[in-house]
Amino acid sequence: MSQDPESGNSRSVSTNEAPAAIGPYSQAVIVGNMVFVSGQIPLDPQTMTLVPGDVGDQARQVFRNLAAVARAAGGTLNDMVKLTLYLKNLADFQTVNGVMEEFFDPPFPARAAVGVADLPREAEVEVEGIMHLLQKGSRDGGPGGGAVKGSSNSEAE
Repeated sequence: MSQDPESGNSRSVSTNEAPAAIGPYSQAVIVGNMVFVSGQIPLDPQTMTLVPGDVGDQARQVFRNLAAVARAAGGTLNDMVKLTLYLKNLADFQTVNGVMEEFFDPPFPARAAVGVADLPREAEVEVEGIMHLLQKGSRDGGPGGGAVKGSSNSEAE
């Protein structure tokens, strides 16, 4: 797609390397040099089933899914500037912190952690994020491996 990222048009991001949306939303939306990544739960993108294991295993899958969407948008997890973690049990906070350190390099993104009563598909953790791409296609200058579909904010599709 050849739209100017500074134009204010939004572009949706889609990749088979992350779970398909399980509702009427995009995996991510690019506006200018900002990418708004939808919440990811620990679904295996091939089977669309919850990964087995404990909250650490689930968190690893969540961050793998986020990384796949980030790549499709033309960035990496290290382009994330803000994350919101949703945890069914706030006692899992330290475990998820440890997993996060496996996936991110300092400086770490700003972050909030929210305790919730439930999550889709009975997941223990969900994470959404905001990325800032330094230029068209991010730090490496290249596009990601997913499909990007454009739309003007003022036009219906």
